[in-house]
Amino acid sequence: MSTPDIATGPAVDEPDSGPTAAAPLTSLGTRAARQLTTTTKSEPQMQAITSRWLLKTLPWVDVKGGAYRVNRRLQLRTGRGRVSFEQNGADDVRVVPETLTELPILRGYSDMDVLREIAGRFRSRQVRPGQVLFEAGQPVTEAYLVAHGRFTRYTEGKYGDEEIVGVVSGGDQLGDEAVGQSDPLWLTSVRAETAGVVLALPWAVVEEFTERAPSLAAHLEAYVERQRRPTNRKGEAEVPVQAGHVGEPTLRGGFVDYELAPREYELSLTQTVLRVHTRVADLYNDPMDQTAQQLRLTVEEIRERQEWELVNNREFGLLHNVDYSQRISTFTGPPTPDDMDELLAMRRKTKVFLAHPKAIAAFFRQCNRRGLMPGTASLDGHEVPAWRGVPIFPCSKIPITENHTSSIIALRTGEADQGVIGLYQTGIPEEYQPGLNVRFMGIDGAAITKYLVTAYYSLAILVPDAAGILENVQLGRTAE
Repeated sequence: MSTPDIATGPAVDEPDSGPTAAAPLTSLGTRAARQLTTTTKSEPQMQAITSRWLLKTLPWVDVKGGAYRVNRRLQLRTGRGRVSFEQNGADDVRVVPETLTELPILRGYSDMDVLREIAGRFRSRQVRPGQVLFEAGQPVTEAYLVAHGRFTRYTEGKYGDEEIVGVVSGGDQLGDEAVGQSDPLWLTSVRAETAGVVLALPWAVVEEFTERAPSLAAHLEAYVERQRRPTNRKGEAEVPVQAGHVGEPTLRGGFVDYELAPREYELSLTQTVLRVHTRVADLYNDPMDQTAQQLRLTVEEIRERQEWELVNNREFGLLHNVDYSQRISTFTGPPTPDDMDELLAMRRKTKVFLAHPKAIAAFFRQCNRRGLMPGTASLDGHEVPAWRGVPIFPCSKIPITENHTSSIIALRTGEADQGVIGLYQTGIPEEYQPGLNVRFMGIDGAAITKYLVTAYYSLAILVPDAAGILENVQLGRTAE
């Protein structure tokens, strides 16, 4: 009888041949023994899972009707938006006419022919670092749109030193506050801190358009009239009240007026179809339920996308819906304690900072340079970094731009404090988690079981100062 061929090469647990061969085994080897054992396994791991602090810290409001209406007092002082630009070369920068309605004086103006003509009269101008655009007390002869660069607003302090009162960056405007004044003067000086580009419009051109465009003249007249109506410090229609009087004077009457077209937030959604073969679900469920594990990781992915949407969605995400009056730029680039204090001072009862982990590291570097030690805050038994007692949570969903800058978000949360709230609906059919359901879609001809997994959510900013953003946060290290 012939001997069958045997594959050459030493096998594990078998002694090698030759002069250096190990001693033969005298007991069962580990490789053979493992064939009779069941290994201890972990659940499927997912590297993309993050802490999702935004989802955890937002108070969630149950929206039974699928939409949430934010009623506010009538706002007379129009907020400042940001205009957009198109560039066709280094010296050909133009304003997009439709975005001129972001200027307070043109908010709601609809004559596109006039807007296009106004946009065509702006002229681009290069500025160099240190160049002063205008000084406080000078007559307003031009209106400016900042296309690129960072500019500092400053004035002379009480004791003769320079006092910085703000930073102006891309998309901002200068000069529209002069509308309605006979001899307008600049209230502050503006200096370029970096090289930049501004678009200038002579004030005489504004007066020219007002004279020959009746619709524009009527719009500006209505704007000036609104600005003259008494308002509170937040620009809302004033309610007449009296204090400190004696005797029996006649009290002025009034009422609290409301916005006639309040904003409504409809619930958005994230969906996917989970597919599991029936053979896998039937035969490979010991010791772990294959369908349950597939569903667990699918839900994790949906929650990650949900938080991304709450930060980046153009309809309701924080980065696109925070009021421009609540946005400030860093003074020097890196996020300093001064910048964080400025952001904190813009609202009452700030509950949370959200920043990309690299932005947090950049802030800590600035603290180290000044010899400062950021504090900590306790949350659910965990110590997290904090500034002025407000916890700083990492949020990797805040993007980093191509020039290596990011943003830091500050939030006041909760309905009771007129803050930021999350929106969802509970009690939906086949609910798996609050606001998320898993619906069986049947088994197709290929024996694939399908499940529709859906999360419903949105986010609402109840009043403008509930959220603020520190922009142009430089993340890179600077030379010592």
